Amino acid sequence: MSQNLHARAERLIAQERVEGISTADQQWLRRHLADCPSCVAHAAATEQAIRSLRGLSVSLPPTLASRTQFRVRLRAEQLRSEPRWRIVWTACGISWAFGAATAPYVWRGLEWAGHRLGVPNVVWELGFGLWWALPAAVVAVILLMTDAGRSHEADWNRQAN
Repeated sequence: MSQNLHARAERLIAQERVEGISTADQQWLRRHLADCPSCVAHAAATEQAIRSLRGLSVSLPPTLASRTQFRVRLRAEQLRSEPRWRIVWTACGISWAFGAATAPYVWRGLEWAGHRLGVPNVVWELGFGLWWALPAAVVAVILLMTDAGRSHEADWNRQAN
């Protein structure tokens, strides 16, 4: 039973320094420390270790802060753009499904309009091909623009380092 009390006291001593403890735990720890010299020594050793760590000086590269800020901004930008990609892919999927479902009707409509207006078959058939390829062309342009932006970010990152 006594070992459990000492283990609890040691846990509370460490927890008090890191995240804090409740007032009931603080009161229990104070009463225990009043009666237990080994736990008092443990608390003093913990306090001394913390003071020693605070006195340590660690030299860091001077560009560490700017590189860290750059990485955080870059990741934040990536996180901001990810939901947009879901929207783009969802819109493309819906567009292609809608295009496949309506292709026969669009073909007949363009054929009817082409014959009615006296437009050569090649023209209204190209119009159908353009109608079918437009969503893919839009996605290709978006992907190319995004890839160009990423390569620009990579160049900027190499210059920053």
